[in-house]
Formats: sequence, structure tokens, C-alpha cells
Amino acid sequence: MGYGKWIGGVLGWVILGPIGGLLGYLAGRAFDNAADVIGQQAASGGTTRRTYSATEQRNSFMVSLLVLSAAVIKADDRTRQAEMDYVKDFIRKNFGEGSVQEAMRILRQLLEKDVNIYEVGPQIATYMNYSQRLQLFHYLVQIAMADGDFSKSEKSVLEAIGTTIGLSDADVSSVISMFYKDTNSAYAVLEISPSATDDEVRSAYRRMAMKNHPDKVATLGPDVQKAAAEKFRQIQEAYEAIKKERGMN
Repeated sequence: MGYGKWIGGVLGWVILGPIGGLLGYLAGRAFDNAADVIGQQAASGGTTRRTYSATEQRNSFMVSLLVLSAAVIKADDRTRQAEMDYVKDFIRKNFGEGSVQEAMRILRQLLEKDVNIYEVGPQIATYMNYSQRLQLFHYLVQIAMADGDFSKSEKSVLEAIGTTIGLSDADVSSVISMFYKDTNSAYAVLEISPSATDDEVRSAYRRMAMKNHPDKVATLGPDVQKAAAEKFRQIQEAYEAIKKERGMN
């Protein structure tokens, strides 16, 4: 699988933006094959908004994951094999064995660069819907947790990424709390405080279940949808934990 074919699948999404610049640097001549398209877009004043196919959405999700994975992996100033293996396994499951070599090559090169999340984050927020960004963030937290825990520096980077890709503070806290456990983590997952009434707990669960339903990321493929189902399960577990603690029916 060559760079040109793969990058061609996401070119309409990344063109002229900071992510396009990163891929252009990494891909070299393969990216240059799209020079005419870039010229046309630049002449018309930038990107043309359109509806992207399911394949383009999946490829865009992978590009975003690779770029932001580099930022998360570098957060504590060292590259852990468990984190690299997690990304590799994700690529293999979602895009096939043939995509692994090129994707990991790009990730290793990204790790040698300074990825400015404050530049790439807004681009991702513009071209991915909220549910997809929420699922992307869930993956990033899992990458940080691949070695069993994540450091304060990783948590800080994750919180910054969540903000730059346009997630609410409550959603960022909710996803992190699915893995960063403390006495109030179940409440944080449901985006409420321990002082919430039983009715507020029930309402919060219904709201979170609707917002995080796996069907909302169906266009990203069955494996991403499966991961979304795992996030959905964590929300259910948090709700059940609170019900048990309170003796709710």
C-alpha cells in the first residue's frame, strides 16, 4: 500500500490545512501528485465543503488518530512499546494488515516532529462530526492507558486535545473518568456530581446513552462501532454502580 493511494483517499479532507502539511512533509512526492488539485483549491480560496463518503470518513479518522496519537505518546517524553502496539492493533483491525506498515511508518515519523495540537485540533473539529470526535478521544485515552496507567502529563495533553477538537469539558472528563478511576469517577462518567438527585442520575444516564450510542459512528466501520459499544458499556456500568450505591431501583 503506497503513500499516494492512501493519502489520496483523505486529500479532500486535509488539503491546505495543518494536517495536510504534515502528510505532505511525510509523503513527499506522493503528495505532490495532487498539486493540480491543491492549486485549484487555493485559487478558489481554500477547501470546498462537501459530503464525504464512508471510506473518506474512515480514512480521516485514521489520519486524525495517527497525528494525535503522536502527541499523546510523546506527552511523557518517552515512547512506550505498549502504546505503539495499541495503535498498530487498531490499524490492523480497522484497515487490514496491508495498512499497518505504512501507518506505523507515518506514526514513527510524526513522533520525530512537534505536533501542534492547537493547529490540527480545530481542523479535526471542522471536518469530523461530534460523535466521531468523541470516539476518537476515547481511543486516545485508551492509547495513554495501554501500559496500565497514564501520567499527569498525558492527562494534561488529553484534556488539551479534547478542548482543541471541540469537545465539551464534561465529555472530556467523562471519557477520562472511564479509565482514571477514583471515588467519584462513576458520577464523572455520567457528567453529574455526587450531589445529584436520583431523578437527575436517571436523566443523565439517558442523555449519555443517547449521545454515545454506537450507531452514531456506524460510518467508521464495524470495529470502531464495536469500540463505541464498549464505551456505551462503561456508561452502563457507571450507572449501575451509582444505582447500587444508592439502592436505586
